[in-house]
Amino acid sequence: MTTEQLRTIEEVSAYLQVPVKTLYDWRGKGYGPEGKRIGKYVRYKAELVIAWFDALDDESS
Repeated sequence: MTTEQLRTIEEVSAYLQVPVKTLYDWRGKGYGPEGKRIGKYVRYKAELVIAWFDALDDESS
C-alpha cells in the first residue's frame, strides 16, 4: 500500500484481509484505522492505516 492516495474501504479491507462489514462495524465502535467521511463515502489515508496496523504490536506487548 503506497501512501500518496486516499484509499477506499474496499482497498483497506483487502490490505487488512478483513471483510468490508468488519471495517464498518469497527468504525461504529471507534476501533480500527481512522477513516473520514467524504459525502456518502469513507476514505482512508494509507499512512494512517499502516500506522494503526503497526501499533497493534504495541498493544499486545
